[in-house]
Amino acid sequence: MACLGMAFMMLNSWTDTHPSLNLVLSSGGSVSVVYGCMVSAVGALATGLSLAELCHVYPVTGGQYDWIYILAPDHLKVGLAYVVGWLASAGWCTLLGICAAYCASMIPGFVGLWNPDVEMTKWQIFLLYVLFAILGFSLNTFAVKLLPMVEKTAFYWGVVGIVTVSITVLATAAPNFQPPKAVFATFTNETGWPSGVAFLLGMMQSTLGLAGYDAVTHMMEEMPAPSKNAPKVIMLAISMGAVTAWLFLVILLLCLQNLEEVMTSPMGPLVTIYLQATNNRVAATCLLLFNFIAVVFMTQGVVTVASRMCWTFSRDRGLGHVSPYLAPVHPKLLVPVGSLIFVLCVSVVIGCIYLGSDVAFNAIAASGLTLVQLSYLVPILMAFIRGEAAFEGQPRTWSLGRYRRVVNGVSIAFLVVTCTFFSLPPALPVTGPGMNYAVVVLATVAILSTLVWFVDGRKRYFGPTELETRLSEGRRTW
Repeated sequence: MACLGMAFMMLNSWTDTHPSLNLVLSSGGSVSVVYGCMVSAVGALATGLSLAELCHVYPVTGGQYDWIYILAPDHLKVGLAYVVGWLASAGWCTLLGICAAYCASMIPGFVGLWNPDVEMTKWQIFLLYVLFAILGFSLNTFAVKLLPMVEKTAFYWGVVGIVTVSITVLATAAPNFQPPKAVFATFTNETGWPSGVAFLLGMMQSTLGLAGYDAVTHMMEEMPAPSKNAPKVIMLAISMGAVTAWLFLVILLLCLQNLEEVMTSPMGPLVTIYLQATNNRVAATCLLLFNFIAVVFMTQGVVTVASRMCWTFSRDRGLGHVSPYLAPVHPKLLVPVGSLIFVLCVSVVIGCIYLGSDVAFNAIAASGLTLVQLSYLVPILMAFIRGEAAFEGQPRTWSLGRYRRVVNGVSIAFLVVTCTFFSLPPALPVTGPGMNYAVVVLATVAILSTLVWFVDGRKRYFGPTELETRLSEGRRTW
């Protein structure tokens, strides 16, 4: 249950889909919101199935980082493992930035409800961002024994939250619902891009809401029968996330009363819809608290996974000269404090985008999503190329069989298309404040990883270690 709670908490899809709802509504309107979520769900399910099979056959805590080393030809093993290790580590550090940004973006909603004349500045949002990142770090460093309980609580909070919020919004908005055409058949394009590109850009929020399902693979050492249970958790988390996200988005579209206000309100789209539906500040505040606390839970969980990924990679000296400082586990706290500090520092640096961008959340989201999805793409592509040979002779109780290449192919197409288009500016013409800084983040990761390779990695990095021991541990039946 703790691992399921973590997986559901990582995705938290129903509450992940709202922060940039105003931008999505201008990038395809309700068509992008409703049908974009469906497309994202299909892509996530195909990717999840591909990863679940790898997880079942090769249950190791490095996840995609270990899998590519196992699957790749001997002459490519080390290089590809290094690339995927950097993508996964940087991606999860950036996902922490996304979670901290979620939390920070909700505070203006609370403030605006009770003090409409107060408008928070960029630097105030940035300071809140840092505060929430530090909160996640502190829980993982000094209260690690409480984490299983926190993860279970997060699961129940999320389930109770979506039921309570959905019933309340529907009941208070009735009978003033939007007509079916406005919910299911309105296409709006204010981006300057062609309609097809606008639709794909509008998919980013729903795709982000379904990302991060590799989280459970990095926690397999702490769950019973990992090779059996981890794949189930991956698929269950995606399925629950997709259904709850789609229903929640449809309810929001159904209950909003003034679209222009939703797209322009400084309070943010979610709290504006809550206020329009309930016409009551206290009710809107209480509803927003469900989302806010769910995202705080998610921030704590992302810190856990990000630090585990960096810790695993640093044990193999994948992060160069800083690796010896990240790999040790603190003898009293029993956590990799160096990795936790590293994750916190990286996420704070990424958060500086808030100081120079008018679409900071989208830029951070696009960065984290692209990095993580690229880390999925490499091992899935290798499994697609090798086919059954990638799994031959390994103990397993199920497989994708003849459907493997179809499922892998759908996943690869989805990952390539989304990673490409999510790096584009959200609107044309491109301005400095409106630029998509995901390209800058991706370029920085590429440059840093290349420098570390030539300075340290090519001499001291040899790929994942102790794979056989960790595989044996992952295949235990208890």
